[in-house]
Amino acid sequence: MRVLGLMLLVAGLALVAADDEVKTEDSVLVLTKDNFQKVIEDNEFVLVEFYAPWCGHCKALAPEYAKAAQALEEKKSTIKLGKVDATEEQELAEKHGIRGYPTLKFFRSGTPIEYTGGREKDTIISWLEKKTGPAAKELETVDAAEEFLKENKVVVVGFFKDRESAEAKAFLSAANAVDEYPFAITSSDDVYAKYEAKCGSIVLFKHFDDGKAVFEGEVSEDALKKFVAAQALPLIVEFSHETAQKIFGGEIKNHLLFFISKEAGHSEKYIDPAREVAKKFREKILFVTIDADQEDHQRILEFFGMKKDEVPSMRIIHLEEDMAKFKPESADLSADKIEAFVSNFLEGKLKQHLLSQELPEDWDKTPVKTLVSTKFDEVALDASKDVLVEFYAPWCGHCKQLVPIYDKLGEHYADSETIVIAKMDATANELEHTKINSFPTIYLYRKGDNQKVEFRGERTLEGFIAFLDGKDAAEEPEVKEDVEEDAPSKDEL
Repeated sequence: MRVLGLMLLVAGLALVAADDEVKTEDSVLVLTKDNFQKVIEDNEFVLVEFYAPWCGHCKALAPEYAKAAQALEEKKSTIKLGKVDATEEQELAEKHGIRGYPTLKFFRSGTPIEYTGGREKDTIISWLEKKTGPAAKELETVDAAEEFLKENKVVVVGFFKDRESAEAKAFLSAANAVDEYPFAITSSDDVYAKYEAKCGSIVLFKHFDDGKAVFEGEVSEDALKKFVAAQALPLIVEFSHETAQKIFGGEIKNHLLFFISKEAGHSEKYIDPAREVAKKFREKILFVTIDADQEDHQRILEFFGMKKDEVPSMRIIHLEEDMAKFKPESADLSADKIEAFVSNFLEGKLKQHLLSQELPEDWDKTPVKTLVSTKFDEVALDASKDVLVEFYAPWCGHCKQLVPIYDKLGEHYADSETIVIAKMDATANELEHTKINSFPTIYLYRKGDNQKVEFRGERTLEGFIAFLDGKDAAEEPEVKEDVEEDAPSKDEL
């Protein structure tokens, strides 16, 4: 009996141990509300991805995330990668303030910080190793240097014997500031000889283009950050889920976008000849290709007001608040035309290209007037009228819900001589003086001074009427509780 009791006890303990064991998928820990806290407490460094199975960005990240986990495991690293299905573990997602997918949080000794790194294996590992170790790895031997260059697509190496020099300090500051790529430093004569470097050199090694780039000029943190941003990406970058963050999150805010069809052979015909032009503007403008054959990229064409039959074509975008767009005079993609287009942009000679639809013949025949860019100022900035304009997107759910209420509002003021109710598709029409970042956005262009006042009250017929009749004009408008539908983010473009 005692033996049987002991066997049962051992079996019970084995079952408990099995229950406590955290499942893994491709070396990634599968986290739930039952094991999450224990994993965070038992491991000093844990990167956690909160994802949704249906999310396109999550699906694109999954293989790179798994590769990073496997590589760290092979290195016997103490850094663990985990994932949480936020649609199943809603309690966990709510606890950690998850509002979009994927969201990654890095737990260091139990304390979470936002993940700001890339979404490829190498950039994930680089970010994590910088957060858990020195900003620049010490390369003491040629073997160590060769292994470092082999296992990373892009690395930055500083050749400094005097670590107290101003240049070495600037290099280490840049290493601390740049999370996307691994940095290393060496004072080994053998490493100097192997890579034909001299003391004080800074070299970016890469597995593409010319294989390496040597920094030239005065060494400073800002100059090095710009150097890395320009040289760490291919001369002409192909847009994809994996490269989107590097493209739009980088230091270079001016991008020349080539819309091409790979199936039609546009890469060989137009992009290859453009490489020499790209070299001339490398640190000023990023050259990017977008394959119009891919269904995922159709929304980008829509953002630029383009149809597929316009491909091949090019556009320039300046990534500031308004994401200003510029269009060439012709569709000619010869090297000299590309160079002239870029030069004119950098010299400030180009006028911003604003999208506009054709004005419908019946634009003013209904209670809610339909505006386009070319007609907007004439109607909305009429100083004799109060003009309420809804800026909407055809795909926006909130906009669709608003239609019957807004139509009734138009009918209410149909006979008014001083109040106009109007709407405009802000995905197909753009204005210099009004930038729209979420849908629906509703502005009143006030008569007299044309001052623009945002409506932020309750979206009911009564709420709109009270606002327009001036009953709450002097009060702070009530902020609506529902979440707006954003215009495409930079990651989606």
